[in-house]
Amino acid sequence: MEGLVVLDYTSIYCELHNMSKRDDAIILMNALGARRVPFLFIVDFEMNDPIIIPLEQVRDGNILYDINGFTNCHSVETSKVCTKFRRVAVPFEIYKLGFEQVQQELHKGNSYLLNLTFPTTLETDLRLEDFFHLSSAKYRLVVKNSFVVFSPEIFVRICDGKISCFPMKGTIDAEAKDAEARILNDPKELAEHTTIVDLIRNDLNCVAKRVYVEKFRYIDHIRTNLKNLLQVSSKITGWLPTDYPKHIGTILFSLLPAGSVTGAPKRKTVEIIKAVEPCRRGYFTGVTGYFDGSKLDSGVMIRFIEKTHAGLMYKSGGGITVYSNAENEYQEMLDKVYVPIV
Repeated sequence: MEGLVVLDYTSIYCELHNMSKRDDAIILMNALGARRVPFLFIVDFEMNDPIIIPLEQVRDGNILYDINGFTNCHSVETSKVCTKFRRVAVPFEIYKLGFEQVQQELHKGNSYLLNLTFPTTLETDLRLEDFFHLSSAKYRLVVKNSFVVFSPEIFVRICDGKISCFPMKGTIDAEAKDAEARILNDPKELAEHTTIVDLIRNDLNCVAKRVYVEKFRYIDHIRTNLKNLLQVSSKITGWLPTDYPKHIGTILFSLLPAGSVTGAPKRKTVEIIKAVEPCRRGYFTGVTGYFDGSKLDSGVMIRFIEKTHAGLMYKSGGGITVYSNAENEYQEMLDKVYVPIV
């Protein structure tokens, strides 16, 4: 590892920015962290194609990011408006087949909670770059001719040795009667959220000490082009060793994939996801963020539109338990197909 820190970072970017090996990404991130070199990271769900780029190399305009206000994009005036936004979802019968497969695995005890996702075809007059510039979200990213993400979900933040995760699990229409009370008092939603908090707490215990739940089940308000939503999050915190920057890649990858978009137990649930879902997730439900030499901020890549040979695909989903109702889960999947344009 020590020998890597003297490598030319331009060569690293040219040769490894589309790395196919998880271990290469970890070694590179650790090397950059040891030298306190700021970098951007974009890690796919399967961790097969991580992109690690020193920030000084992000100059070509092919990647635009806004990580909670930390951005390489200046304000862009645009006359574009979202006049066309038509969702063509998979038929309920197709969704139900996947849902029933998941239920079989849940009843066998192979999983307790599984986040099931499907693609929805999107008919729109906007380009990926337009969605990036028009949307409002904590974590925005567009990779030219590939995908755009405008995510409300924090993954990991590190500051002064304090590491925190913010799993988001639970969604309801904000205009529904007694929406906040309903989602906070729903036994199914409580069980689902508690499972993920426990999973994330266990994940953090692998890399940090004195881990505790700092804040349990608070409400985020999300404004969208279709409807306003309430989403439920928690905050779990721990403390890292003083030399954490030189282990920054090891720490991050130890927590992947994100528990809120997989389920529990994580390893077996990921196996089921790969068997049941109709297509590989790719960068959808991966993570993106930056390390500035000391602090790290990152988000889960949900609220995701991908450019495919068949057109634009918006990927979304939700957590399934043995208590889930197929119709309700299908509707939640559709509710998450939105753009946060205000």
